[in-house]
Amino acid sequence: MNPPHDRFRQSPHTDIKNDERREWLRIDDRLLLEYRRFDEPAEAMNAHLPPATEDTIATAVSKPTIDLLVRAGETFAGSPLLPWVSKIDWMLETILKSLVKSHPGSVAIARLTDVDISAGGLGFDTPRPFQTEDLLVLKVILPPFSMIEATARIIRVTPAERGSTGYHVATQFVELGGDDQELIIRHILSVQAERLRARKTAH
Repeated sequence: MNPPHDRFRQSPHTDIKNDERREWLRIDDRLLLEYRRFDEPAEAMNAHLPPATEDTIATAVSKPTIDLLVRAGETFAGSPLLPWVSKIDWMLETILKSLVKSHPGSVAIARLTDVDISAGGLGFDTPRPFQTEDLLVLKVILPPFSMIEATARIIRVTPAERGSTGYHVATQFVELGGDDQELIIRHILSVQAERLRARKTAH
């Protein structure tokens, strides 16, 4: 007779199904994103986007701190670290804005981008006409400070939605660390829980 705990042990097939479900959990979000084609040099990251402006710099620098405040709430708001973090943000923003003024186009920085994200891939709008099967190097910052780096294959290119210019690309990760995949899944579950709480509060 099997030990009692064996009756509750999941079979390998069940584990596979659960992993697949987790992989295809998907949300729409706004994240800091950088990308380039795999066969291009690192300097090509974001080269196709309009030059960084003071507004895009301010957004990129401040978003992680804002996300941290939202996640940690009063705990971080009352922390003695907050003034230091704010000061670092201000210094970094000032330096980057000065660079943009003195050398336009010299600052390559992640842009806040509307994306749909899952542990299996990422979709986003781009002004650049990529091709199906192109490989991309992606860098995504998950709130508040988690950097995800991945290689992804473009599986679909369609015109951007009405009112937008450019294209929408859907990608599938072909190289993504297990820890990074877990970070994406946790982020998705956290955002889903936050949105559910907000809906309940609204009603």
